[in-house]
Amino acid sequence: MKKLFTLFLLSLSIYIFAQEPTGYYNSAVGKSDATLRTSLESIITNGSVVLTYTPGLWNAYATTDINPATGKIWDMYSNCSFTWSVDQNKGTTGPECTNYNREHSVPNSWWGGIQTVPQYSDIVHLVPTDSYVNAQRGNNPYGEVGTPSYTSGNGSKLGSSSIAEYSGVVFEPINEYKGDFARIYFYIATRYASDCGTWTQGQGSVIFGTPTLGLSTYAINLFLKWSRQDPVSSKEISRNNAIYVVQKNRNPFIDHPELAEYIWGNHKGESWSLASGINELKIQFSISPNPVQNELNIQCDEVNPAYIIYNLNGQVLLQNQLGPEHTIWLDQLQNGMYLLQLQSGDRKTIQKFVINK
Repeated sequence: MKKLFTLFLLSLSIYIFAQEPTGYYNSAVGKSDATLRTSLESIITNGSVVLTYTPGLWNAYATTDINPATGKIWDMYSNCSFTWSVDQNKGTTGPECTNYNREHSVPNSWWGGIQTVPQYSDIVHLVPTDSYVNAQRGNNPYGEVGTPSYTSGNGSKLGSSSIAEYSGVVFEPINEYKGDFARIYFYIATRYASDCGTWTQGQGSVIFGTPTLGLSTYAINLFLKWSRQDPVSSKEISRNNAIYVVQKNRNPFIDHPELAEYIWGNHKGESWSLASGINELKIQFSISPNPVQNELNIQCDEVNPAYIIYNLNGQVLLQNQLGPEHTIWLDQLQNGMYLLQLQSGDRKTIQKFVINK
């Protein structure tokens, strides 16, 4: 029984925190800057398949974009509760929470409004969103809003940019998903490295105009900021794994978030390896006692890190900021094994612990 339980735990850990198949990124090792980007372009292009816009994307959302906690569509623009298939937009858009559609997070009008494959139906950047909120976003680039002219039910905002590099209208997702969209754009600038420099129609010039390795200075600064502030989540990992099943490629910036720093950021000019970022992304901490009854003590040098406790199904049970006493009270949790993730900036580490009251 103990051996079976260990195997069960291992399989669940792989399910929750799995990354790429062995050797998937080997050809990118030792590369830097432009050569790293083009090497990744080859990796995520070769062997990939093109989904149909209809019904391919609608069908794929059943595995790529369902919130496991609710069984509903995981919409990053609203707090609406959409049932897969039943609430798909069939040509009618009402007020918020009427139905959901397929959002080109990189608007197709930026490359001329042509239904060009594969980017027109590339599910990495085609996320399900509330139809009304999607329409409010329109073709405006992502950014940070000063005074909003519109705010969705989950707090996403439309309004004039508060960033000096661009003064036009932008759409700002909530903090929880800013890193998600940043990593989507890093993927797009890599998967379509040979093309995206020409996607400058309309507001596309804000993101892809005068590019440095595919992105404008405004886009690089914005998306690096967002990716650092909002590290990879279990939602992104699960979605990336599901996309690999249906589209046969992956987002490298979810598997290895440090890659963005090697192409556009703090490690530009340095050679990347599979071990890059492991030590700098790891938080050293210990927990006691283990097994624990009600009070879990954390020993670490981080200042107010965030913590998340998962059950073995990957569901979030508790999450908060770790207080100065570095203590987590577990009164509401039952006996069993759990996973504790400690996170500070873009660094995070996971450990197992047991409750035995």
